[in-house]
Amino acid sequence: MQVPLNLIASPLNYTGGKYKLLPQILPLFPEQISTFVDIFCGGCNVTVNVKADNYICNDRESHLIGLLKKIKTDGCKKFSQAVDSVISQYGLSNSALHSYDFYNCNSSSGLGPYNKEIFMKLREDFNSSAKIDENYNYLFFTLLVYSFNNQIRFNSEGQYNLPVGKRDFNKKMRVKLDLFADSLNERKIKFSNKSFEKIDCESLPENSFVYADPPYLITTATYNEKNGWTNEDENSLLGYLENLNSRRIKFALSNVLVSNGRENTILKDWINKTGFECHKINADYHNSNYHKKDKGFADEVLITNY
Repeated sequence: MQVPLNLIASPLNYTGGKYKLLPQILPLFPEQISTFVDIFCGGCNVTVNVKADNYICNDRESHLIGLLKKIKTDGCKKFSQAVDSVISQYGLSNSALHSYDFYNCNSSSGLGPYNKEIFMKLREDFNSSAKIDENYNYLFFTLLVYSFNNQIRFNSEGQYNLPVGKRDFNKKMRVKLDLFADSLNERKIKFSNKSFEKIDCESLPENSFVYADPPYLITTATYNEKNGWTNEDENSLLGYLENLNSRRIKFALSNVLVSNGRENTILKDWINKTGFECHKINADYHNSNYHKKDKGFADEVLITNY
């Protein structure tokens, strides 16, 4: 059993993050883990709170993986200083130094009115820059911090397209980044950017543990718009997990059986067929932006093969 103490939150507000559910999920994880494999790592909320000897963090969002690598490589001090340089260069608000009144704004309406035009310039520069640019990930993180809900979203042309948000790189976000960066540095992590089915499970050592938190088939979110996750993907993942089970590798799958009146029959049939353990998770999205169009009841579960 993993005991959830002093939980660390990711500074990356990746849709579907499991931070709030960790107190329920972590105790269901194995106590001894040699290699923890997070095949849909997102903002790494789970990884930085799991105890293991080694870690593999994978996600098909290449911008995300590049940013996580940079945060780990730089460490909190260097990365934060680089972000502050971007903020200073563009003239964005810095509420860690100045009050909202300094920017003719208030906490209710936020800092968006002051930052809007500057933010659009930053977004334009980021979208026209190359990933090999040494400042690329600093620009990217700054965009996330100053964007609407701090989320990651790119259009079909690969352009970051969220509008400006209400907040900035405030004291709370700075503390969150520092704790997160320290946790990444404490762990032996291998980052990868590939489809889950390309993660080689045959080479995993004994006592490895695979965690899967895929896009939810029956919900609508930024990562699952325009058929981002299909029935074929769902069946492919379930087949991958069955293969892990046949190799005696423990896994856990986060998902929902019912959401806003819709039912995941593929998942329900699979649970009945395999007999895997289905743990109910208490999740309430009524006051959350997690499901933009599916706010309300969600029958969230954690499925394990042990």
